[in-house]
Amino acid sequence: MGKLDITLYRDDLTTLGDQPVVHGTEIKSSIVGKKLVLVDDVLYTGRTVRAALDAIVDIGRPLAIQLAVLVDRGHRELPIRADFVGKNIPTSRKEIILVKLEEVDKIDQVVLGELI
Repeated sequence: MGKLDITLYRDDLTTLGDQPVVHGTEIKSSIVGKKLVLVDDVLYTGRTVRAALDAIVDIGRPLAIQLAVLVDRGHRELPIRADFVGKNIPTSRKEIILVKLEEVDKIDQVVLGELI
């Protein structure tokens, strides 16, 4: 298990500000020839997953990569589909989904709201 920082792989990097915050990737063992499961909270346009795939390939060449997401909200802009989905929640582009996890937020919760 590890953490992947995709900051420098984003296609909207120039809109994030002059100094994007890089948190660093933490993968302790080789991924070469391994089956990986990439986990994300919300699948929306697919651009975050695309950035993660680019970051993974820069680290090594896994045997296979599967995608698991807690929430799939639709509105894909890239041909990306999750292999494992916790919940499909159709949304409008004016809505947001916020996922909170016990380990970070002290509560397990999915909130659907409107953009202001």
